[in-house]
Amino acid sequence: MKTFLTLTSLLLGLTPSFAQDQSGIPAEARAAAQSVKPEAIKAHMRFLADDAMEGRKPGTRGYRLAANYVISQFEALGLQPAGDEKTYWQKVPLRQWRVQEEGSSLAFIGKNGQEQPLTFGKNYTLSPVYGDEISEITAPVVFVGFGVTAPDLNYDDYKNVDVKGKIVAYFNGAPAAFPSNQRAYHGSAKLENAAAHGAVGVISFSLPTDVRNRMEASSGRVRQGTYRWLGKDGKPQRVFPELKGVASLGDSTARTVLAQSGRSLADIIAAANKSIPQAFPLNFSVRMKTETRSGGDITGYNVVGVLPGTDPVLKNEYVVYASHLDHLGIGRPVKGDSIFNGAHDNASGVAINLEAARMYASLPTKPKRSILFVGVTAEEMGLLGSDYFASNPTVPKENIVANLCLDMPFFFHSLIDIVPYGSEHSSMAKEVNTVAKYLGVKVAKDPIPEQVVFMRSDHFSFVRQGIPAIYIKSGTETGNPQLNGLKLNLDWRATIYHSPQDEIDQPFDFNAAAKHAQLQFLIGYLTAQNPKRPTWNPGDFFGTKFGSQQTVKSPGDTGK
Repeated sequence: MKTFLTLTSLLLGLTPSFAQDQSGIPAEARAAAQSVKPEAIKAHMRFLADDAMEGRKPGTRGYRLAANYVISQFEALGLQPAGDEKTYWQKVPLRQWRVQEEGSSLAFIGKNGQEQPLTFGKNYTLSPVYGDEISEITAPVVFVGFGVTAPDLNYDDYKNVDVKGKIVAYFNGAPAAFPSNQRAYHGSAKLENAAAHGAVGVISFSLPTDVRNRMEASSGRVRQGTYRWLGKDGKPQRVFPELKGVASLGDSTARTVLAQSGRSLADIIAAANKSIPQAFPLNFSVRMKTETRSGGDITGYNVVGVLPGTDPVLKNEYVVYASHLDHLGIGRPVKGDSIFNGAHDNASGVAINLEAARMYASLPTKPKRSILFVGVTAEEMGLLGSDYFASNPTVPKENIVANLCLDMPFFFHSLIDIVPYGSEHSSMAKEVNTVAKYLGVKVAKDPIPEQVVFMRSDHFSFVRQGIPAIYIKSGTETGNPQLNGLKLNLDWRATIYHSPQDEIDQPFDFNAAAKHAQLQFLIGYLTAQNPKRPTWNPGDFFGTKFGSQQTVKSPGDTGK
């Protein structure tokens, strides 16, 4: 009889009751997930990526239009205002800084005192020195490999070398032998590490195989200026005033420098490729002058809505969904188009989280914990909106238990496998694996660790505050032996990413997008229902580094 009932249920599109126990997902949540609407995701993306949004750059009319659209969806779904002063808005104070090329310079000084001046934009670029209109340093240069200190991985490029009062030079990136996410973190924390070791300046350059930071690309970004968010004291955050000069060298200039070091250039590169620490003084000094001007202030806006929880106690805790609403605005025309619409980056993430919000709203009984949806600003300026929110949340920070981020999930083919960045660091892996199994998708490892994805979206702002977070992207399996998923991803990054061609008319697979929405919804739902807060895994790198900031237990957590 059970076989007959099972077959009948499957033919009718129903799920037999005993399957609930096997999946670990309550029936009402499964029903909500099965109601997913691919066409709704497409409709949200079409609006947010329309030319009328003018590329959604923070501080523009187009961004405001996009934000108002998201707020209208929040209201329609019954999400309550959770921003500043009982509104859906959270103000994010942003300030721009630009390096004045005509007043800035960089020169090598040989042992004989002879100077060799370099050309801005051709040989080098400079980063702003925040807070100093004119910053000048002259100091000897010490090469420090990747510039990484990782005691947990028994690696230190600064071992047995004194860099106090000196300028350090290092390769971009981090040792390839590091685990993917630690590699991403250490590759992005090198200014902080240089300052901690007493350096007064930094010079960075790329390995020959690293094409992401070439001078021809980076010089254009530098000329656009750099933004930081301002603290209550009006000062820029995430800056290192100890560093009086920060430069990046072009590839050929860097190779010339290393070739004159008295050591084999091939050996230096080989050691870096083998993840071998190395440090030694170079045989010259550098004179660096940076003239910095403030380019003005922008008031950015995050949009925040909340679906209140139903448990008398746990409703005071929050699972936060984040996706960045901004993009690059209007820029230099490419193929006759100057509007950077950002359909995939990241109208897609906003649209999918809106569909997850609709599934939450459809539940007959809402989750125990509250669900907070945040459309963050200024991600393209350096994760600024999410960093501001995570540092200054509109709900008590200690009551945020988890974050689910979505940014360019990549649905240009069927969703066969996923890469859940961050899940290996916390107990959220259980929810991820449960939902992946239910939806029939595989869990895969990071296929492109060299892209340091774990550091490049808004979930890391929450990790930095000690909050477990996950960020799900498509894996490389396509279900089509003629379609290489990894090549498709890399080709898209090389030709469409951050260009005006990122529009809604791309060959998106909206059924795959719908499965992303189901993943987002169900993982967050199970997290919201669990009496225990997510926890960092014992001894985890990120939990050890940041997790002490979140030590509160949920009232329902007995510790058993």
